[in-house]
Amino acid sequence: MEGKKILIIEDDTFLQGLAANKLQSEGLEVNTASTGEAALTELSNQTYDAIILDLMLPDISGFDILKQIRERETNNKIPILIFSNLSDDKDIKRGLELGATDYLVKANFTLDELAEKVMKVFK
Repeated sequence: MEGKKILIIEDDTFLQGLAANKLQSEGLEVNTASTGEAALTELSNQTYDAIILDLMLPDISGFDILKQIRERETNNKIPILIFSNLSDDKDIKRGLELGATDYLVKANFTLDELAEKVMKVFK
C-alpha cells in the first residue's frame, strides 16, 4: 500500500506506537495525534487516505471529531475506523450513524487484525 497515508488518533501513546509500527510495516505512511485538537489541526493541514479514531480522548470526544470530519467537505469521504474500548451497542450504533466505516472494539482485535481491517479499506 505504498503512498497511502493514515492518521491514528489515540491518546494511549503505547498503543499508538504499536499500531503505528504495525501499519508502517505494511507500507503505510503513518501520522499520529494524541488529542482531538491535534487531530483536527492535522486534518486541516494534510489529507489522509484513512483514519483510526479512538473515542475517549482527553479533550474532545471521538464522536465529536467524527462528526466534524464528516461535516468538512475536504475530509468527508475518508474511511474512518473507530478503535475504542466502548463496546456498548448504543455507542457502536452512534459511531456508525455518524459515518464511521467500521467500529472495532479494542479488546476484540489484535494489531494484525486492525492492520487487516485498514488494508481492506484501500481495496
